[in-house]
Amino acid sequence: MKAHRKLVRTLAVAATASALAWLVAGGADGGATASQAPAMRSIADEGPGYAVEDFAYPNADRILAERNIVLKRGDGHIVLADCGATELIEVWSREKEKICFKASGSQGYLSLEIPAVFAVKGNSYSAQVDMTVGTEEHSYDVSKNAWTPVGESADEQGRDFILMEIRTQK
Repeated sequence: MKAHRKLVRTLAVAATASALAWLVAGGADGGATASQAPAMRSIADEGPGYAVEDFAYPNADRILAERNIVLKRGDGHIVLADCGATELIEVWSREKEKICFKASGSQGYLSLEIPAVFAVKGNSYSAQVDMTVGTEEHSYDVSKNAWTPVGESADEQGRDFILMEIRTQK
């Protein structure tokens, strides 16, 4: 007898669940067809897009407006710094005077444009700077913790060079 009651209860619960499922799915909508049912769509299509790192220098527009320094892109391991602290790379330009950068990590990269650069003082990192004058490109190894003549001070013709890249390695 107990088994019979249990079977009846199970069938009643199943019938109720089936009826609810039929109502939720739209079976009691007065004869609506499948073409009138709401369209299914993927929620993933509405999710946020992909984050793609372009390595653009943060606040470059503000720095250009305030300090007239063009910072393009880098890996975040060479950043503009206020001069005065120790362990900075100092870039000297006839147009901008002294501009300082802090290096961190095992290596760093920064693409920028600073005109009329004539000297760079290195820090404890090995550093190289790439410069251009007209269509010519020149690379200079920067001495650790010392001044290195670059650009016009290292050029026989004394031409104005533009600093284009700084690379560092610990």
